Amino acid sequence: MSTVPILETRGLGRRFGALDAVSDVSFSVNQGEILGVIGPNGAGKSTFINLVTGHIKPTSGQVLIDGKDMTGQAPWDIARAGVARTFQIVKPFNGMTVRQNIAVGIMYESHGTNRLSVALEQAEAILEEVGLGGSGDRMPGELSTADIRRLEFAKALATKPRLLLLDEVMAGLRPTEIEPSLELIRTLKARGTTVIVVEHVMKAIVAVSDRVLVLAQGKVLMQGGAHEVLADPRVIEVYLGHRYAKRQKGNA
Repeated sequence: MSTVPILETRGLGRRFGALDAVSDVSFSVNQGEILGVIGPNGAGKSTFINLVTGHIKPTSGQVLIDGKDMTGQAPWDIARAGVARTFQIVKPFNGMTVRQNIAVGIMYESHGTNRLSVALEQAEAILEEVGLGGSGDRMPGELSTADIRRLEFAKALATKPRLLLLDEVMAGLRPTEIEPSLELIRTLKARGTTVIVVEHVMKAIVAVSDRVLVLAQGKVLMQGGAHEVLADPRVIEVYLGHRYAKRQKGNA
């Protein structure tokens, strides 16, 4: 395994007018690692994903993939480097079937087929893997909330990424619907895929993350093991408020 991080950010920042949405974010993640990213609403989590994947250009800092500076590169160039992401607001191709949605990603993948018939056939395995077996001929608009999230996951997997960034793929799911997604993330880790999981579902973060990074007001508040991070008074205060943190400290 390479000693070069698959992803590293150095002083990464993005300013919108007078607002620092992301400021001086520096961290790295290694191949096969699962990094959980948490923070309150407005902490800069989705902006961070957009910066890494080229959907927004940074105003400061660097994004390195496999040690190569990819700062400000177009999303398709970053995708070609083996990076895929999901969107918090799902974006299927609504005029295509579920199977065709996945086939698009397969055909775009660097070493993928250029034959639609082959891509459609290969899409079946991904459908099965994400729990959409038998739904290939349906249209995205016919899917449930849980299944449309699975389709978003499947579209990202279709490009065979080495680094996968998941932006709240479990939002709105019932507890029984979350576990299959966690199992799929564990399977990806076993294959050597690096996964960055942005989530508000703490059960999911604790269940799969090797490390957790906390963002607050666009900056890194802390990072470390999941239980260590979630027990930290600063993190408790960010999520639950100053009064709760003070009360907890008084009860200690």
